Amino acid sequence: MKYGLYLPNFGPFGDARLLAELAREAERAGWDGFFLWDHVARPGAPPVVDPWIALAAIAVATERIRFGALVTPLARRRPWKVARETVSLDRLSNGRLIFGAGLGSSGGAEVEWSAFEEESDLVRRARILDEGLEILTGLWRGEPFRFDGRELRVRGAQFLPTPLQSPRIPVWIAAYWPHQAPLRRAARFDGLFALFRDGSPRDEEQLAQAVARVRALRTSDAEFDVVYCADRENAVEPYARAGATWWLAHLKPEAFGATWTEPWPLERMRERIANGPPRS
Repeated sequence: MKYGLYLPNFGPFGDARLLAELAREAERAGWDGFFLWDHVARPGAPPVVDPWIALAAIAVATERIRFGALVTPLARRRPWKVARETVSLDRLSNGRLIFGAGLGSSGGAEVEWSAFEEESDLVRRARILDEGLEILTGLWRGEPFRFDGRELRVRGAQFLPTPLQSPRIPVWIAAYWPHQAPLRRAARFDGLFALFRDGSPRDEEQLAQAVARVRALRTSDAEFDVVYCADRENAVEPYARAGATWWLAHLKPEAFGATWTEPWPLERMRERIANGPPRS
């Protein structure tokens, strides 16, 4: 089992320097990963940092820890631009980037999607996501590449350099259980970021069901990660038995008995980082 931290990229954490400092502290405390949310705006207009700029600062500030954004709604980004950004981060960090992708959260959609006339239809957004992933991984290969999809097209391109990681930068796909389409998508890539609706009971049992489904869909025996995000300081062992390979501590206000509208308990959050992973 590997252990990571999962932080919003807004509010008090909407500062690239602070996030780089926290990532450095996390590395010293023995954490294996440091992951950010990927939002461009949030209700109430809190400070927001671009996650990709913050990830560059984190890459330079650390030496060992894995990092990335969980998850990037690829449907609102140009995949060729993301290809350049991800390879640049991969090489800057000596091969420590993980790329997370999904449809994007419905929470706050009015300020993050509707305000910019981004695609709201989830079926079409999923199609753009799938085509974007095909373009992204195609450009990572560094060979001449063409693509002609329903939503996206590449008339001819070749991107160099290639990532340091081989065969590619790991791609983790977000999936809310029990939705099947994102589980099928995850099975084609390198990891499952398993999510459950608020109030879901016995999520370790649901995680085991999601893992079994993805494993049944897999056609490769390559290494595959299963990521569980803990809103509470749950025991790790049940999730390891369910198939999790990563356990993420969710550093959001509710995890500390606070709310989004109150001052965040930053000192307690930093203490949680300094205390290190549970290891049990």
